This record gives sequence, structure tokens and C-alpha cells, in this order.
Amino acid sequence: MTDPIDPPATTPETAPAAAPATPAKPVRKEEDWRDTLKFLLKLAIVVFIFRSFLFSPFSIPSQSMLPRLYIGDYLFISKWNYGYSKHSLPWSVPLIPGRIFPHDPARGDVVVFKNPNGNGDDVIKRVIGLPGDSIQMRNGQLILNGQPVPKVAVADFVIPLTPNYRDPRPNDDGCPTQFRDAAQTVCRYKQFRETLPAVNGKPAVSYNVLDRGDVPQADDTDVYNVPADHVFVMGDNRDDSGDSRFPVPDGMGYVPMENLEGKALFTFWSTDGNAQWLLPWTWFTAARWSRMGQGF
Repeated sequence: MTDPIDPPATTPETAPAAAPATPAKPVRKEEDWRDTLKFLLKLAIVVFIFRSFLFSPFSIPSQSMLPRLYIGDYLFISKWNYGYSKHSLPWSVPLIPGRIFPHDPARGDVVVFKNPNGNGDDVIKRVIGLPGDSIQMRNGQLILNGQPVPKVAVADFVIPLTPNYRDPRPNDDGCPTQFRDAAQTVCRYKQFRETLPAVNGKPAVSYNVLDRGDVPQADDTDVYNVPADHVFVMGDNRDDSGDSRFPVPDGMGYVPMENLEGKALFTFWSTDGNAQWLLPWTWFTAARWSRMGQGF
């Protein structure tokens, strides 16, 4: 019988290495939350700066600027044109005293501003009068510094009665019965081309305005003398606009320069109100593509 062969002796050099212990994974929940909060804080700061000092979106809530702006239009405004005040910041946070880097608007500018009535609403109108100007309406004719502003009749303005042109019901203020077609599908107004005079080397500004007929409180007014550091604004839909022709609360009187937030740039989206959130294809069928990209 042969002796079994003994296994070779093991030495420290030949002994199998012990399996390394698996290190415990560090708990990163707290670090992940911190990273997320830091990212959100940085994003909020970037958005705050962008919207306060560069560009800000604005949606049209009323008909006061027809025919230029429809309910359902979305546009960008630039924030640097007239300087900065607390109203340049979201929610009018009082971080800017008074008005810095001030610049006066030009007649004809379409501007967004904080409503002087103190309700916090953002409003869009057209600048008609600057400090020192006198403004009056006579029989629906705009009188600027004692001179009638040229006003020429053009083709009627026709707009479909879509869901966001208010509820198209008979006698609804959105489109009184006398301006509706027989099928109750469109609203038709008389339209005029108005041209403000050139001043200080700046070209004359022309734009279209609407006229619903004889509205005494809007078409015949006293003379308004625009005070320093204020502007006189009006809606292009002259008979359906609570503006500087009317005192608070029906209108807004003179608008302080400090309340100006920015100048309208261009329309980036427009919808007729037929879209439904749960039906994504309606987002496109309701879009008014021809209105997108229109500048001021």
C-alpha cells in the first residue's frame, strides 16, 4: 500500500487571501436632498433675474387692446426699456427704491404696467400722452396738444366668437348683438387707422383702433393734462377699455412711470380657447398660428 501524498504545506506566501469585507454603502439621502435644494434655489434665482431684468411672458386677459391683441395671445415683454422699479420684480417685491436707469416711453409704445388702483394686476395699454401733453376725446376723435390725431377709416375688423372671446351669448358685453352676424359666429366692428405725430426725430406711429359707435363717456371727455413722471394710456378698443380717461376704480387715471414694467416685443403663442388639457391634439388645432411671431 502506498502512502497518500500529503498536501503541500501552506505558507503565508501561498495561503489564499481573505475576501475583503464589503464596505457599507454610505447613506446619501441627506446629501441628495441638499443637492436638489441647491439646484432649485439656483434655478429660482436665475428665473427671478431673467424675469425681472430681461424678459417676461404676459397673457392677454381682456379685449381692451383689440384689434392688435386677442384674448388668448401670449407675448414677451422686454424689461429694460424704461428702467427698473419694485414693479419690475415678481410680486412687486420692494427691493428697488424708486426708479433706476429711467427712460421715458415714446408715444405709441405698447406697455405693460402695474395697475395704479393698487389691486396688483398687470395691465397692457398703448401710451398716448407723455408728461406735459394735453389729451381730449371729441366725438370719438383723439385730440393731442390741441391737434386732431389723423384717423382714417379702413376695412371692418372681424373676429370669430371663440370660447376665449368671452361666452358668445346674446347681449353679452363681449360682442353686443348689433355687432354679430346672423349665424352668431363672428363679431364685426368699425376700424380706423390712427397716426400719432413724429416727435424728436422719432417716426410717426400708426395703429388700428375700433369704434363701437356713440359712447359719450368714452368719446367726449374733458381735457387731461399729463403730470410729470406719468403717462396717459388708452386701449385700442376705444369703447371697451378702462384706461386713463377714467378715474379709479372704473379706469386708472394717469399711470406713474414707476409702474411701467416693460415694452411689448412679440407674440409667441395664441389660442382660441378650444384646447382641452386631456386632449393634447387640441393644443395644436386651437392654436392661432398666424398670430405667432407678430412684433410691435
